[in-house]
Amino acid sequence: MKVLIAGGGIGGLTTALYLQRAGIEVEIFERADAVRELGVGINMLPHAVKELADLGLMAELDEAGIRTRELIYTNRFGQVVWQELRGLDAGYDVPQISIHRGRLLGLIHKAARARLGGNAIRTGWSVAGFTETEGGVTVRLVRPDGSVAARQGNLLIGADGVHSAVRAALYPDEGPPIWSGIMLWRGATRWPTWRDGRTMTIAGGNVAKFVYYPIAVDPRAPDMRLTNWAVMARTGDAGTGPRRREDWSRIGIAEEVLPFVRDRFRLDFVDPAAIIAATSSFFEYPNCDRDPLPRWSFGRVTLLGDAAHPMYPVGSNGASQAILDAKCLATCLVCEDTIDAALARYDAERRPATAEIVLANRRGGPEGVIDMIEARAPDGFGMIDEVASYEERKAMVRGYASLAGFARPDDRKKEGKQKR
Repeated sequence: MKVLIAGGGIGGLTTALYLQRAGIEVEIFERADAVRELGVGINMLPHAVKELADLGLMAELDEAGIRTRELIYTNRFGQVVWQELRGLDAGYDVPQISIHRGRLLGLIHKAARARLGGNAIRTGWSVAGFTETEGGVTVRLVRPDGSVAARQGNLLIGADGVHSAVRAALYPDEGPPIWSGIMLWRGATRWPTWRDGRTMTIAGGNVAKFVYYPIAVDPRAPDMRLTNWAVMARTGDAGTGPRRREDWSRIGIAEEVLPFVRDRFRLDFVDPAAIIAATSSFFEYPNCDRDPLPRWSFGRVTLLGDAAHPMYPVGSNGASQAILDAKCLATCLVCEDTIDAALARYDAERRPATAEIVLANRRGGPEGVIDMIEARAPDGFGMIDEVASYEERKAMVRGYASLAGFARPDDRKKEGKQKR
């Protein structure tokens, strides 16, 4: 069997690693002229870290990132709304990893090149179309200079992101991604270590949120961390379309983001305006997703990752779900007798689960607990339990974790007892 993969991102490369381990030939086509370590911070949840560890990448993850110990949600005044341990400290078998997205992609890409061989990853080629053949699929490829090529395989996987050419061919009338009306700005810079250097916090509410967590350690400067920050704020009406096309690599403008944090946040651990001003360059991204699809697989073609289920970047789930897709699809191809059966099983297992996450993220995901508190107590509170009970807050945060597939071990035990 030979599998063709459109897209050399986290999902596509992880899929290639799993298929290669199963003895399946793989060829990857990436439209960029090189796999670059772009972006800023990302959180890899335990269920995704488990799969990367299964591929032998745990040492690389530890070297590149930080094992997140605690997550704190606060209002814009820094008052704690929810606080819980994460990863190993919460009882999981593997850690939660905060890491630079580019370094994560880089270590997966390095492993893929070593295991598949450099010729298996072809950069600078975009999918221009495909046709099914008897027992397979022929993919038409094009370079920016107009060069064309064709490749044949038994299966095509579209892992080519939110602007997927493969998805567009399967759903030609779908149109562009749907904008929420919210803009996201993300950056990373060296910043003094806060608390234990392994804590993540999200502050704010309906008007604007501020995200803050460390993503890398420099042993030569233990009192500093490469620190990721993000601001999410509403700048327009949902569905109207942003002024600029969605692109993780678009440079942000300080004058556009600073008004959403200046004089609004009063946090004792960081001044959001100060860390933004200290960041030499950062990125802007319109908060977009797409409606869940009725099916991903058609004949010998299927979708994976953001091509299948682009979602709002809340709950730390985008890349994690792509990795779960990769493991599931590879398992289905190995365990089922035919490609048709494998794709049917893959669709049945992953599509409904990710559709629920897409819709939950539209409602705010676990961070919706901050919105709820701000709506009820916009000027702060005395006792959090007087605003929302522990059980109400827990249901919102832990319920999302169960939905996304990374329920805490103690919650899983309780669910098991209730079922018995």
